[in-house]
Amino acid sequence: MQISSVMISSILLFFEIGGGEVLLILFFVLIFFGSKKIPELARGLGKGIREFKGASAGIQREIQKEADKIKSDINVQAIKQQIDTYKQEISEAPKVPSKNTDGNDKVEG
Repeated sequence: MQISSVMISSILLFFEIGGGEVLLILFFVLIFFGSKKIPELARGLGKGIREFKGASAGIQREIQKEADKIKSDINVQAIKQQIDTYKQEISEAPKVPSKNTDGNDKVEG
């Protein structure tokens, strides 16, 4: 993965680091770690960043899964409420008399 110049400039702007400060930091890194150790440090840093991204993506998937589960639970609850409302309306509806085949009126309900 290559670091884009936009990403580098946004990082530098965030920390308010200018060109001179970057060169000074690179110079001290070169002195402290040596030219042979810098590629190893860069690989380790890259590996750490990849692991962090993978972990954060996993967390995002888990959060999304739980959010979807909550949404589906809410929809089920709304449907149950609607069914209960219909049941109540039906039970409160007036009784309609109907004619029986033997001629006696009967109230159905």
